[in-house]
Amino acid sequence: MMKRARAIASASAVVLLVTTWAQAADQGAERAVKVDDGTFKCITDMTAVRHFYVDNLAGNLKGTVAVAEAGKGDYPEGSVVQLVPTEVMIKQQKGFNPVTHDWEFFAIDVSKDGSKIYQRGFENVNNRFGLNCFACHRLARKEFDLICEENHGCAPIPITRPMFRALQKTDPRCKTPQPLTQEDKQALVDLAEVVKTLKPGAEPEKKQ
Repeated sequence: MMKRARAIASASAVVLLVTTWAQAADQGAERAVKVDDGTFKCITDMTAVRHFYVDNLAGNLKGTVAVAEAGKGDYPEGSVVQLVPTEVMIKQQKGFNPVTHDWEFFAIDVSKDGSKIYQRGFENVNNRFGLNCFACHRLARKEFDLICEENHGCAPIPITRPMFRALQKTDPRCKTPQPLTQEDKQALVDLAEVVKTLKPGAEPEKKQ
């Protein structure tokens, strides 16, 4: 009888342990940084660092800016890094997704009415050209925390900084549009030509 009681007690302890572990795992699986369509805003309303913009959804903008300005190091929880209006990286809590260094990737639609998330995730988000976000950023050397800049180890892309700057100025969510210089206008024309070659299924231009 005593043995049976001990067996039941042991089994109960195991069940309790497993249940507790599962609850902890479930809690850990929740994103600490909550993100929805209303999270995103005009890119130029964020803090400019070199040629990109940053923010922090956990109230630690100082920490995010410090890493961005240093050009290396691990970004704190809540960090937002954005180069163009339609693609965003947001840092979740430490350990949430070690594979992506806890970065969550977002592809969004933008208009004068605001933002709309059409893709979000970690290793499975592709941009409008069918290119996988993580596949590009994972090439950055360890000290750069998956951030791609020149000489960070990421594969080069055919889009120049003037093109990025012009795109940032044309974010339709911005209440006060920024005037485009002649260089900006030319950059947008050049970008349109590049985009044609990046579209899924586009055939390479034939040489004469």
